[in-house]
Amino acid sequence: MMERITSRDGTPIACWRQGSGPPLLLVHGTTGDHSTWGSVLAGLQQHHTVWTLDRRGRGHSGDAANYSLEHESEDIAAVIDAIGSSVNLLDHSFGGLCALEASLLTANINKVVLYEPAISLAGSDWSATFEARMQALLEKNAREETLLLFFRDLLNTPNPELVALQAGSNWAIRLAAAHTILRELQGIDRYQFTPQRFQTLKSPVLLLVGGNSHPRRFMTAERLQQGLPDCRVGIIAGQQHSAMRTAPDLFVHHVLEFLQSAD
Repeated sequence: MMERITSRDGTPIACWRQGSGPPLLLVHGTTGDHSTWGSVLAGLQQHHTVWTLDRRGRGHSGDAANYSLEHESEDIAAVIDAIGSSVNLLDHSFGGLCALEASLLTANINKVVLYEPAISLAGSDWSATFEARMQALLEKNAREETLLLFFRDLLNTPNPELVALQAGSNWAIRLAAAHTILRELQGIDRYQFTPQRFQTLKSPVLLLVGGNSHPRRFMTAERLQQGLPDCRVGIIAGQQHSAMRTAPDLFVHHVLEFLQSAD
C-alpha cells in the first residue's frame, strides 16, 4: 500500500513498505522511481522492512516550482523520521548524493550504503554543448532523445544494456521523468563535498563501486572514504553503474553483508 509523507516544504513524497525486520530505505537515482529496485527487493525483504520512494518530480510524488538539492535531502530526512529510529539507507547515484546530505538532517540513521554516489570532484563531467543539447531536447519535449543522450553520451551505457533498458517495463517511467535529468545534473555540478561538514556523522558508511566502472567513480570513493569518519569501500566485481539490474544477487550480498556486520 502506498502512503505519502509530507516534506518540509509541503511536497508529498510517495512511499511503499514491504517485508519485515530492521527498516531499510532505498533511494533511486536519476530517471528512476521506486520500481528501480524491483530486481533486489525479494532478497532484501527476507531480512529487512524495505521502504521505497518516488523522489520528487516523478511517479506518485509531488513537486515544487523551485527545485534544489536541499529540498531533495529534506524529503529523505522526512521519510526517515516518519519511519522511526535506526533506519538503514541504500542509495544509488544522484540518490546517494541526496542521502549523504540527508544524513546531516536527522539522527535516525543507522547505516548507509552509497552505490556510486553522483559527486563530481572536478566540476561537470559534461560540456556546455552537452547541456545545451539536452536543454533544447527538453524544450521540444523530446523525451526519448533526452534519455538516450543521458545514457549513451554521459553515462556511456554499453549498447546491450541500453537496448535492454529500452525494452524493459521501466522505460516508460524513465520517459516520464526525463524533465528531471538536467536539474539533477546541474545540482551535481554545483555541489562541493566538504569533509568538515560530516565530521560528526556517526553512521557507518559502505561505498560500493562497480569493478568495471569509470576511474572517476574510484576517485570519488577514495575522496569520500578519506572525508567521512567511518567509511569503507566495497567493489562489485565485473559490474558498472547498474549492478542492481545486471547482478542483483551479487548486489544484495554486498548490501546484506555490510548491514548485518557488527559496527
